[in-house]
Amino acid sequence: METLGGVAVVKWKGVVAYTLIVVMITGGCASIPGNQVADQVRPMTVDGEIEEEKLLNVSIQVFDPGVIPEDAEESQGLSQGIRDAEARFIPVHLKYSLQRTGYWGAVRVVPGDENGAEVLVKGKIEYSDGESVAISVDVVDATGRLWFKKVYAETAKKHEHERIEPEKHDTFQDLFNTIANDLAMYRQQLSPQDVSTIRQVATLRFAAAMAPETFAEYLAEDDSGQFTIMHLPAADDAMFARIQALRSRDDMLVDVINGYYDNYYLDLWAPYSQWRRYRSEEVAAMRELERDALTRQVLGIAAIVGAIAIGAAADQETRSRTGTLRDVMVLGGAGAVYSGYQKRQESEINRDAIQELGESFHAEAEPLTIEVQGETLRLQGSAEEQYTRWRQLLREIYLKETGFPPPEVGGQAEEKGQ
Repeated sequence: METLGGVAVVKWKGVVAYTLIVVMITGGCASIPGNQVADQVRPMTVDGEIEEEKLLNVSIQVFDPGVIPEDAEESQGLSQGIRDAEARFIPVHLKYSLQRTGYWGAVRVVPGDENGAEVLVKGKIEYSDGESVAISVDVVDATGRLWFKKVYAETAKKHEHERIEPEKHDTFQDLFNTIANDLAMYRQQLSPQDVSTIRQVATLRFAAAMAPETFAEYLAEDDSGQFTIMHLPAADDAMFARIQALRSRDDMLVDVINGYYDNYYLDLWAPYSQWRRYRSEEVAAMRELERDALTRQVLGIAAIVGAIAIGAAADQETRSRTGTLRDVMVLGGAGAVYSGYQKRQESEINRDAIQELGESFHAEAEPLTIEVQGETLRLQGSAEEQYTRWRQLLREIYLKETGFPPPEVGGQAEEKGQ
């Protein structure tokens, strides 16, 4: 009897412990990396207008999409396709947020590493599920100086899914404003000489990328990746003038690609905003159902275990007197467990809705057609692939104009277009 009663008590304690653990899991949110940004963050804006020669251009690289959670519960309704779309959407909205501050020159989204960037912003999506987002951001200027490296996180409130507007106010606008403010505060620390040096180094890095055989020696790079100007081109340097012309063409292509990213962003705005809002609602409903189901099941199990414990620990007279009570406890407990099971089945409807929302969220890139020296070229593939091919074309244009032989590949001259 004592042994049986002891077992019943152990089971009871086990149920309580199990209940606490599961309630904590189902009631709480997933672990979001980084620090939550403040609420109602006001964007910093410049007083007056900054002179053109003191402005720095900003290149925001398409974000690293990261990976979706391996845990089946956390990844419900998520997909790598959604992450890839977010990796383009987030930089574009950050671009708009920076443009409104007045602190910067041209702000563009670029497909990859850009040697000519004056200020380069790189990001990675560490977590995103429609309800919460966390992104790591690295900012470095052309000289190789790291401005900052931070992880920003925000969990949206219900009303923040409603008061949104393309190009102006996103669900996670507090996060975007915080990043923009951090950039503005660092920019305020730069002296006019710092700005001038950054702009010169950016120009020389582009030149060295296009014509390393001529311009690589203009810069020195140390072991930490910091660039120092060794000397500047002469004012009448014809080869440098060609490089400047190439850079103008490159800027035009980047503007074209930004038009593509802008259209992509606008096309994505409605379905993406709806996906984030509805997924958050479905997840909240699913959590509520699961909490309700768990409560019913645990109370049912507790009633059954309690009835067993009473029968095991009591004497014959007590068992006889409490027989009806124990039967009611067992039957009621079984009913509660079954009711909890039914509630859990209801939550599957929400799971299916979340999955469908994720699967219906899709967009793809369009080819770009550009004209170079009277020749129409069609750049296939994603914007990132198109830009890589464009940089190769710029290099070929420079070699053709200057008369330099093309670089050898595998001992043979590289064929144009390969």
